[in-house]
Amino acid sequence: MSPGEPTLTPQQIESLRTLRQDFSRLIMQHRFVIDEVLTKISILREESAQAHSYNPIEHISSRVKSPQSLLEKVHRRGLPLDINTIREQITDIAGIRITCSFISDTYQVLELLTAQNDIRVVEIKDYIARPKPNGYRSLHAILEVPVFLSDGPVPVICEVQIRTIAMDFWASLEHKIHYKYNGAVPDRLIDELTAAAEASDQLDRQMERLHSEVHGGDPDVDSGEDFNEETLRILWELSQRKS
Repeated sequence: MSPGEPTLTPQQIESLRTLRQDFSRLIMQHRFVIDEVLTKISILREESAQAHSYNPIEHISSRVKSPQSLLEKVHRRGLPLDINTIREQITDIAGIRITCSFISDTYQVLELLTAQNDIRVVEIKDYIARPKPNGYRSLHAILEVPVFLSDGPVPVICEVQIRTIAMDFWASLEHKIHYKYNGAVPDRLIDELTAAAEASDQLDRQMERLHSEVHGGDPDVDSGEDFNEETLRILWELSQRKS
């Protein structure tokens, strides 16, 4: 501790140590929920690619808020330093972003993910159907997923954002501009960002129409396994056996 700073009492030191342990455990649980949801997404991704010869997911990224970032948000929100309150009120401690090729893919991925019976949907915000005033478009899903620890399952919140490549590019650019101008973005750039969001949406919809035109029929089923001639021969012989 620096000279001139007040000396903490043993009780205060113990309280600080307990808070640190509680926050560490909270962040650890949110790292685990990222692992749980990424596993689910990876299975859906691989199943779709093999069973339907089409993968609706282009890219997946994830992050967990650092202790400092989490505490700064607690301070901005004026929340008490209570783990249960923070767990309930701050729903983006764990975040996953899924990037898809087409608008229809975003809704399909959301439907497949939320259909799993161990996932509880807390809230869904459809910024694709109802964009924000600045033109921001994306699907936001607040999901509660059980994390299985040594002392039993713990329900943990995870925010999942699903958007197209064009939406993701626009959102990244918008974030960089706001960061550069520290939130005070000139009106001219705001107008251009809004126009770019509209152009991005039109591009998404045009690409979707082209995709539907080219792939109008149902895709062939392909398990991705190696069914060579010998395997196919055995499969045929087994199918001819009489029960």
